[in-house]
Amino acid sequence: MEYGREGQVSRKGDIYSYGIMLMETFTRKKPTDEIFVGEMSLKRWVNDALNNRVVEVVDTDLLRREDEHFAAKEECVLLILSLAMECTRELPEERIDNKEAVRRLGKNRVKLLEKIQGTLDGWS
Repeated sequence: MEYGREGQVSRKGDIYSYGIMLMETFTRKKPTDEIFVGEMSLKRWVNDALNNRVVEVVDTDLLRREDEHFAAKEECVLLILSLAMECTRELPEERIDNKEAVRRLGKNRVKLLEKIQGTLDGWS
């Protein structure tokens, strides 16, 4: 998307694309889906849901309220979609870099595993 606008390949453009890819992966929607018309875009749809409706935009194959460890999974997805929003900020200089994105994803993974493992340990 951004490459088409700017005509140049850059790391800041790559991180923008990565953010869009994260949104596509976790929502199972594409920016070109018919629900995104006028002012509504994939980015705006995800951003609007971040405050208290994240479960409404996440692919139901990935997250359902009845899932075991729902709260931990919901928090994980919220952090990932928040990261995607940071990757897709309009101004390239305001975007996080790829090293920071990888660091945060790793931290998020560890946090999820700790919460799930803690829950499992509580059952022992």
